[in-house]
Amino acid sequence: LLQRYEHQPFVSCLAGLYGCQWKHYKRSQPEGCCCNKGASFAVLVAAFCLTLLFLYFWGQAKNDYNDFDFNFGNLGFWFPWSVVLLAVAVVFFTYVTVLVQLLAVCLVSEGQKLYLHWSHKIGILVSLTVSVIAMAVLSNLWSKEWRTLLLSFQVTAPFLHVGGVLLMTSLAWPVALHFFRMKSTLIMAVYLTVLLSLYLIPLGLYSPCIKEKWTLGPAPALIGHRGAPMLAPENTLMSFEKAVEAGCDGLETDVTIFDGVPFLMHDYTLQRTTNIHEVFPNRTNTPAARFTWNELQSLNAGDWFLSPLQHNPFGTAGSLNANDRQQAGNQSVCSLQAFLQLAAQTGKLVIFDLYRPPRDHPFRDTWIQRTLEVIQNESSIHSSQVLWLPSNLRALVQELDPELQQTSGSRLPLEELQSNHIVKLNLDYTSMEYTAVNITTNLYVISQPWLYSLAWCAGVHSVTTNSPDEYKLMWILTDLMSFVLILLIFFFH
Repeated sequence: LLQRYEHQPFVSCLAGLYGCQWKHYKRSQPEGCCCNKGASFAVLVAAFCLTLLFLYFWGQAKNDYNDFDFNFGNLGFWFPWSVVLLAVAVVFFTYVTVLVQLLAVCLVSEGQKLYLHWSHKIGILVSLTVSVIAMAVLSNLWSKEWRTLLLSFQVTAPFLHVGGVLLMTSLAWPVALHFFRMKSTLIMAVYLTVLLSLYLIPLGLYSPCIKEKWTLGPAPALIGHRGAPMLAPENTLMSFEKAVEAGCDGLETDVTIFDGVPFLMHDYTLQRTTNIHEVFPNRTNTPAARFTWNELQSLNAGDWFLSPLQHNPFGTAGSLNANDRQQAGNQSVCSLQAFLQLAAQTGKLVIFDLYRPPRDHPFRDTWIQRTLEVIQNESSIHSSQVLWLPSNLRALVQELDPELQQTSGSRLPLEELQSNHIVKLNLDYTSMEYTAVNITTNLYVISQPWLYSLAWCAGVHSVTTNSPDEYKLMWILTDLMSFVLILLIFFFH
């Protein structure tokens, strides 16, 4: 039946979409075929692999989208560059996979030569060029995302393995059809090599999440980064109150100082998170540390959060109820004293970056001592609740207040950590594999569930779904079912 029926409407449609040959179906292709010996198919495979890599790379970088948008948000308003880049990756991958790669496989399985239309040639060239340039630029600006990519394999590898086996099994039909019609040993050799590699990958697969549930340690403590910036304006009292309501175990912020009043501000200037352009239009580029406390109190530090066209980085401001919107719009710059008092009343840990004032600043050389005064004398917080992160004058700080939890933001040798009385590390999440004896580790900034799970499973933090025996059974059954199906398909053809 297969020899008698030529699939004329089906093949004509494929040839039309692939090479714009909408004439009546013919077995032979034009002599000017652009893809002798499979060159065109090889280009398509390369385009598929690169666009897939680009899509997976940027998809797994979602944890850092906010940093990406912030660093490129220099137009006076917040723009989701990361989402645009993700959409571009999806479009190119879909084009190469569905419109071109799928059509090419079907045509090859029908014994047809590939005659790629010039418009598709341009599309493939654009896809390859954009993918390569984007990967090169992102690698240069965000090289740490490659470490994120490697970390993601520890979570996704088991699922990628199963998905890869299913994909290769689905390709068995067109590969077998092409092999028995065209006697092409090259495609068969490539197919069997990839298939065998996929079958054996689990032998070298490592994932800390493939473990018995009883071996998991306690869930990680959650520390609110600048409070709860998706629910309220960052670094405001409302933001930290929302973090406490959400169940955070600790609060993180950034502290600077001018006239003796330490206050909370992450950015170097006040442009992004206040209405300084309205109150002090001639000082928009002035460092935040050059404003007095009275001047800071005249600014609104929450109205920006409600403006969808200017900032709203998380796109969550529209979900606030009327009371929360009113409260957010009336926030002011928060002092360190008010922040510590909230933590003391709720029993939360605190950690903060302390920015040294610029030169010729009245507290240039005494900013550490002034901050310690606020902790010890102007708030009711207990020193043991404070994870002291600043590395400046650490010996003096340890002498003045030995109950502070000395915390390092660097991966130092164990001897140096112990000599400085370091009891906790505060590291970027890509340093997940780093551990030190008797020193706990806090990782920042983790906002994706898979990263949280991986950290838990790795011994720092995490959750799991499969035990080793369950995954081993899943792996063996997947490979066996795939092998049997492929044998049946080849036997049929």
